[in-house]
Amino acid sequence: MYIPRINEITDWNEIVKFVADIRAANLISVDNQGVPVATLMPCLWKTADIKDDTFGTLLVHMARANKQWRSIKDGATGLAIFQGPQAYISPSNYEEKSLTGEVVPTWNYSAVHLSGPLTISHDRAYLRKIVTDLSNYHESSRADPWDVAMVPEKYMLSELEGIVAVTMQVIKVEAKSKMSQNKTHSDQVRIIKDLESSSRAEESAVAHYMQERSKS
Repeated sequence: MYIPRINEITDWNEIVKFVADIRAANLISVDNQGVPVATLMPCLWKTADIKDDTFGTLLVHMARANKQWRSIKDGATGLAIFQGPQAYISPSNYEEKSLTGEVVPTWNYSAVHLSGPLTISHDRAYLRKIVTDLSNYHESSRADPWDVAMVPEKYMLSELEGIVAVTMQVIKVEAKSKMSQNKTHSDQVRIIKDLESSSRAEESAVAHYMQERSKS
């Protein structure tokens, strides 16, 4: 990922929180013909097992009917893209527009890329753990959380038969936040106000993200 120094996210806790908040990634691999293949998948990044040469493991379960996993060779490199809210930024927000007119549109966005070797597993116990951990994470904020243990065993076994586990040993982490950091404070204020007035929820989310980052 192209990351100018001003846009690089270096705070480890911020990166981990970003991934945890987004909760799903486009998992990209290359098939047997050398063609990139991608599937949007809920993911769980386990950072507790970080070692000197790795950054934890990324856990995913994929439908057995999905052809992508069949073309993944053990140890082949995969890329998981966690994409945050994004928005078009109009030149009308820049003071320079009325001074020289030398302004152009841009795009604000944030993203984290995790990459590393992939492994496919059909182990039922491992699959059950991934499903359980993912469900517990997503259900944790609900008033009446659903639990995997509520599912009849026969039904659970049939569901597990329909998925495979994909594990990434994360060896590279790239994090970028392009949020008009190169603009003046007054320009940034106008951008935030403009995005806040938008009917697009994602643009409002970018405004909120810009405000939060300005406080840090």
